[in-house]
Amino acid sequence: MKLPGTISTLLAAVAFCTASSLRAEGHHWSYGGHTGPAAWAALDHDFAACKLGHAQSPIDIRSATPADLPPIVFDYKPSPLRVIDNGHTVQVNYAPGSSISVGGVRYELLQFHFHRPSEEKIHGKSHAMVAHLVHKNSEGKLAVVAVLLDKGGANLPTIETIWSNVPKEKAKEAALDVTVDAATLLPSEKGYYAFQGSLTTPPCSEEVRWLVLKHPVRIANSEIAAFGKLYSMNARPTQPLNDRLVETTR
Repeated sequence: MKLPGTISTLLAAVAFCTASSLRAEGHHWSYGGHTGPAAWAALDHDFAACKLGHAQSPIDIRSATPADLPPIVFDYKPSPLRVIDNGHTVQVNYAPGSSISVGGVRYELLQFHFHRPSEEKIHGKSHAMVAHLVHKNSEGKLAVVAVLLDKGGANLPTIETIWSNVPKEKAKEAALDVTVDAATLLPSEKGYYAFQGSLTTPPCSEEVRWLVLKHPVRIANSEIAAFGKLYSMNARPTQPLNDRLVETTR
């Protein structure tokens, strides 16, 4: 059935903004087997970039050029908790009004979600998990802040609140009378790696600005284990760097 143009456009916009949601109904993808990353491009013609793209994410950051990068100015505010298990990860859809600014460009925080282990590698090493905070600017361009998560810390109340409220039914968002604050996921040091990349899930769209914070945040082993009961592995393998430049704050 062909949808009217306005409805079709709206649905496409929602799917694009929620970068790790189920992207194409009827075209199931996964992290393993015959619908895993190696097969994504064959599942739908809209996923072609997953195979043919030259600026794909994630990457293994093995060398980076020191540069006078602008600081990331975080302006995160608490948000009512809207959480969904979309079949690929646990995602929190964030209320309008929180943002980052980089070099004078403002990006609104749309959502954040989690991968286990971290999709990004640093000198070949994965971290226990990563949080991806997805933002969009006024021109529709995406910027993703990646916060690496390691074992061995105390319980992080924000994560504990999210985990305890994940709906049992997949693909059904729960809107709850509690708040979460994305700022509590950030490390105290905000140095970062910067490069151009893509969404790490189908359709693997490129022209995504990646900002990987260099200092990981430690969370409780039990919080990592709790996510592992939902998703023991939901990380795309690292992709070729090709001729991209990776820069790092000094």
